[in-house]
Formats: sequence, structure tokens, C-alpha cells
Amino acid sequence: MTRHALAGLLLLATAAVARADDASPVGTWRTIDDKTGKDRSLVAITESGGVYTGTVQKIVTHLPDDDPNGLCRHCEGDRRDKPIEGMQILWGLRKDGDVYDGGEILDPKNGKIYSAKIKLVDGGRKLDVRGFLGFSLLGRTQTWVRQP
Repeated sequence: MTRHALAGLLLLATAAVARADDASPVGTWRTIDDKTGKDRSLVAITESGGVYTGTVQKIVTHLPDDDPNGLCRHCEGDRRDKPIEGMQILWGLRKDGDVYDGGEILDPKNGKIYSAKIKLVDGGRKLDVRGFLGFSLLGRTQTWVRQP
């Protein structure tokens, strides 16, 4: 096999692996504040045993009403007054067709926990994250953007 053919095969294999990653929510996502439109944080989604979780890696933009020390002041229990960076805010999601649901999401701004479901959109480049109370119709959706 020539070098050019081998290089072509490697390129195709690399593209196939990158494409497969787009079919999963595993990766790093940039969250965007739905009120201000500003980048808010980077969240890493991981999978273990078919269960998906999300952890805040970095707060990108601090808004005026954020805690100046980056702590979850309104959280309850073990999360109260803990740093938001490094905090798990999304947990318990399982794949169900083209949706990942059955989990919960924490809004560190108000400390409330909501039912959650996520769905990959735009060829896996974006993630619709929906937090809701009771029925999925009673909630709000944020679109997160996949980071390289």
C-alpha cells in the first residue's frame, strides 16, 4: 500500500471516529445564558454504565448577580456554599431513542433541581437541554454548543 493510500485511510478513520463522537453527548459543552445570550460556562458530560452526568468545568462569564466567590449560595444539602466549578449539575440521564432523559439538572443560580432531558441537534454540534417540573411542557430549554 502506498503512503498516499495509507494516509487517506487514516484520514477516513479519523473522520469516522470524530463523526461517532457527534452521535453522543459525551464531551465539553459551552452553555449560553438564555436571558443575556452570553457564554456562561463549560460543562463536561461523561458516561458511565449507560448513565450520563455533567460537571461544570469553568465559569466563563460572571454576571452582576452571581456570587462573587463562585459559590452555590442557594443550593441545599451537600452543595450549599460549595464552588460551582467542579460541581455536578446534571445526572441520571439514560439514552432513550434519540433523547437522553430520566435525569435531573441543578440550576446553580437559584439552587433548584429540575427533571431533565437532552437531545443532540445540528448533527451533534448542539445540545438542547431541557429542565422542567412535572411535565416536559412546563420548563425551559437551553442550547449548548459542543467545544472542540
